[in-house]
Amino acid sequence: MALTTIDPMSALVVIDLQKGFLSPGSGDAFTATVGQAAQLAAGFRRHDLPVVLVNVTGRAPGRTEAGSPRNLAEMPSDWADLVDELDVQPTDHLITKRRRSAFHDTGLDTLLRDLGVTQIVLAGISTSSGVESTARSAADHGYHVILATDAMADPDADSHRHSVERVFPKLGETATTAEVLATVGATR
Repeated sequence: MALTTIDPMSALVVIDLQKGFLSPGSGDAFTATVGQAAQLAAGFRRHDLPVVLVNVTGRAPGRTEAGSPRNLAEMPSDWADLVDELDVQPTDHLITKRRRSAFHDTGLDTLLRDLGVTQIVLAGISTSSGVESTARSAADHGYHVILATDAMADPDADSHRHSVERVFPKLGETATTAEVLATVGATR
């Protein structure tokens, strides 16, 4: 489904664009994601719409077949810091999560409701994990969801494609960064 509208009170939610995941050599897709997300953030700020920047500092304790990718205690001290390209502003809202979804055990839902937000635009990494989990939670919480598909990436191209083509159309509307910004500009 193509983007139909931007609600008067929409928020941009950017997932896990932090230094520990976007180190040099992390790939062209991740670099492009940062650039697109930065454009979205600048556009939302220009139109006085909320920008929510989410980082992750933990993970669920349960065992998985995939195992634990990293020991968080061994990560560099700045691994959870947001990337500089996002140009964090004093008006931005910062959320730290410890699970995949930015809604799980955080104040995100309360923040959005207090701001009167009815729709979120999602961007970030990883498409099939943090972004998808947050999109599912947003839909379950009753938000209209837009997924900026060129402002997200996944280390696994097949997982990215599956989320974009098969999962996201069931959770909301998909659009490019340019489409989101043009629609925001036309409705503000």
